[in-house]
Amino acid sequence: MSLVARDRQVIWHPFTRQKNMLPPIPIVKGEGTLLWDEDGKSYIDAISSWWVNLHGHAHPYIAEKLYRQALQLEQVIFAGFTHKPAVELAERLLPLLPGHFSRVFYSDNGSTATEVALKMAIQYWWNQNEKHRKKILAFRHSYHGDTFGAMSVSDRSVFTLAFHELLFDVVFIDTPTTTNLPSLIETISAHAAETAAFIYEPLVQGAGGIKMYDVAPMDHLLKQVKKMGIICIADEVMTGFWRTGKSFASHYLSVEPDIICLSKGLTGGTMALGVTACSPKIYDAYMSDDALKTFFHGHSFTANPLACTAALASLDLLHEADCRHQIQMICEENQQFAVQLQQSHLPYKNIRVRGTILAFEIEQGEDVYLNNIGALVTEQALSKGIYLRPLGNTVYIMPPYCISKAELQQVYDCLLSIRL
Repeated sequence: MSLVARDRQVIWHPFTRQKNMLPPIPIVKGEGTLLWDEDGKSYIDAISSWWVNLHGHAHPYIAEKLYRQALQLEQVIFAGFTHKPAVELAERLLPLLPGHFSRVFYSDNGSTATEVALKMAIQYWWNQNEKHRKKILAFRHSYHGDTFGAMSVSDRSVFTLAFHELLFDVVFIDTPTTTNLPSLIETISAHAAETAAFIYEPLVQGAGGIKMYDVAPMDHLLKQVKKMGIICIADEVMTGFWRTGKSFASHYLSVEPDIICLSKGLTGGTMALGVTACSPKIYDAYMSDDALKTFFHGHSFTANPLACTAALASLDLLHEADCRHQIQMICEENQQFAVQLQQSHLPYKNIRVRGTILAFEIEQGEDVYLNNIGALVTEQALSKGIYLRPLGNTVYIMPPYCISKAELQQVYDCLLSIRL
């Protein structure tokens, strides 16, 4: 039996309609920007395998670091024990983060990093004997993960439809503009006394449609939220590690978060790892003689030594001049191509760029995730050796930083050649 036939007998793939699903492509090798199937055909991974792969597939530097660590220590319980990769990673991350952070809490992925942040913020007020402050504020079109807390603070959509009655109530507001700021602040003020935290994806909303919004109104909004004493949680799971052209999207903003969530590119796309970092104010609320004020949360693979090692290796690569040059190149090329797209008279709208991310909508059908035009785009792109996975009619690219100008041009040419 072929690998695909065997897969169809035993595997349930994510975000995939099971009846009449297309056969998955059997990938046998990855190197740099390329993935190879079992027939030897290559594909440029233009979305970094769900936005995680920063430096390209099978990077030899990360692989070597993992190999050496695996021979020394592969896993140990992180309650009552510690190890060098976890400590070194926290020491290196904290000074890089966009704010004054004092502690790192490890978990397994983006959803769990969000869960940790929400629990951390709500219990902060519980520990302060302000137990009435437990509401969460979030943006419409947001997406923070697939576990129940993360779903609750995500926009009510096709992703959460079956679970709406089980999700906790959230105050949803629009992303800020110069015109809607007064009404947003009025809404927030009405709930401020009961609100524990505001969670947001800074400047780019990911799975909700790669929606982008402006710096100035967001800064103004955050200033008002801070004045009301509400904890600010920046979900940088997707935007972190130079995706937006800066090391973190929050670096575009003058107002710093109290808590930040990281995952995806954290390990260069090699292994699952989540980080939730907090400010001294948050951490100090847990420094108590009262055992009930302990943060009772953890995961079996918290601070896995292999994952922390991969993250350290990825940070090494991010600090290399060549990597920074590549990031700048992608940012500049995206800006130039956006102008070309706007002049192309193709049925594309809302063409937008933020750093290494470029996105637009196809003017066909509704602007929703279940718009089937995305499947047609994927099919045409694969035939040209490019892997794209649109969010409905929202087409985007988010390539690994190692992509060459020639490969990037292949992706652009593919976008220009789509026939609807």
